[in-house]
Amino acid sequence: QLQLVESGGGLVQPGGSLRLSCAASGFTLDYYAIGWFRQAPGKEREGVSYISSSGGSTNYADSVKGRFTISRDNAKNTVYLQMNSLKPEDTAVYYCAADYSYYSGGYYLPRSKNEYDYWGQGTQVTVSS
Repeated sequence: QLQLVESGGGLVQPGGSLRLSCAASGFTLDYYAIGWFRQAPGKEREGVSYISSSGGSTNYADSVKGRFTISRDNAKNTVYLQMNSLKPEDTAVYYCAADYSYYSGGYYLPRSKNEYDYWGQGTQVTVSS
């Protein structure tokens, strides 16, 4: 069974940090670009950060640029999202998603959530004092 599982969410004070993990089971992430998305109550799901299958390309939403860092460890079949200087407006359910991009190349970054083939179940991040 092909699965993505997010972990690392929780409650943190403003200014704090969390590291989210996205682990794949049932398939290898080597040829998959990964995106992190988030959805706050009453809002649409939005893209936060993306990393290409090679790890050579990354991209961030303006709202998180300079505070979040995406990375991947293909040996561990896991992608990470390091979140620093967290703000209350970062509160949301965070999802990771995988897009098979073998034919698009190792630097391809799918930005639309409609391009992604697999999704995790999400992990809650709450930033509050």
